[in-house]
Amino acid sequence: MTETSELQETRAARFRRRLFASRWPLAASTAAIAAVAASPSWTLAACAVAAVVCVVAFAPRGPAAVRNAGKALSSREGRALARIAAEDVAAAVPDPLVVFNASGALVHANQAAEAAFGPLASGISLQLKFRAPEMQALVEKIASGRASSGVVDYAERVPVERVFRVVATSIGNGERLFALVFKDQSEVRRIDRMRADFIANASHELRTPLASIAGFVETLRGPARNDPAARDHFLQIMQNQTSRMARLIDDLLSLSRLEMKPFLSPGARLDVRQILQSVIDSLAPLAADSGVLIEKHVPEAVAEVAGDRDELFQVFENLLENAIKYGQSGGKVVVSIDETAQAGRREVEVTFRDFGPGIPEEHIPRVTERFYRVDVETSRAQKGTGLGLAIVKHILTRHNARLSIRSKVGEGAAFTAHFPAP
Repeated sequence: MTETSELQETRAARFRRRLFASRWPLAASTAAIAAVAASPSWTLAACAVAAVVCVVAFAPRGPAAVRNAGKALSSREGRALARIAAEDVAAAVPDPLVVFNASGALVHANQAAEAAFGPLASGISLQLKFRAPEMQALVEKIASGRASSGVVDYAERVPVERVFRVVATSIGNGERLFALVFKDQSEVRRIDRMRADFIANASHELRTPLASIAGFVETLRGPARNDPAARDHFLQIMQNQTSRMARLIDDLLSLSRLEMKPFLSPGARLDVRQILQSVIDSLAPLAADSGVLIEKHVPEAVAEVAGDRDELFQVFENLLENAIKYGQSGGKVVVSIDETAQAGRREVEVTFRDFGPGIPEEHIPRVTERFYRVDVETSRAQKGTGLGLAIVKHILTRHNARLSIRSKVGEGAAFTAHFPAP
């Protein structure tokens, strides 16, 4: 009885060793790919390459080896593992991945690669597909065996501008195979450029009033020291410049706060008519000073949207103030509220229509960019900071809403905020 038990334990230990030996390559590959899928960090791209190394290295004999392991395993899990192939693991990699041989011919491309670069048939030359000099050099260096890995930046400008960080590595195990993994850096580069432009524009906008104030201070301490008329004139300009800097800083802080909390869960239901009336009352003195009449076309029924009252007040205040300032030559601003249905979706539309000079068509796509101005001198004369419409866009995005602009030169402009009806 004891000998039988020892024999059974020996067989069980042998079975466990065989099970572990047959499963570790696939388990390691799957774990590596799961790590890549769970993290956006580029440093984990090496894990994806490691996964392909494990699986493709076993590809010539991998399916047979896994099938043998499946025979040894009587469990359902063993039979499932036997059906997994190298292509399945490559398909699980979220980034474009291609495998090629020593002659530079494509062996396999996953779905992400075909989605990014179009159809990639087996056997085509990578050096003909990717003609950039840096890609040519990378493929040649890896395929010739002069290096086991390499990294380059690869850019495409058609059909759209894209930038990829490409990692190449040798994955052969007996057969000389190599892999390229493409990490899309386009959004990161775009954000970096936007950040650099933002800092440059903000510095310029602050430097101008500071230089003006410094010049007037020097003048007041020198030639205009005993000139009361000049002193009062310069002090008034200095006050205007400091007010402009204060507005700019307030807008920068407001924009920064909005970017720190880009998403907003639906809040309380608000009646747009009440918010709009409060905005009209607060800007009535500005409209009167500008000689602008504000007309209201609002429904009698309640027009509800979900959101934050203070932020919606800021949106309507910015849009109405712009309509008054830049459309004052038309003498009138029309504010309207409508409910529409677009593709089965009900929307509440709040429109601010002026009858001023209008906006040239080529400027319309860019007017919501930070510090972008159609007419710089007019904007500064109207005490604009160039950030109002950028703030409007961010707030509307947080409310799952959007801004549309219609304009024709000489006939004014209409800014419409589209809110999903609750």
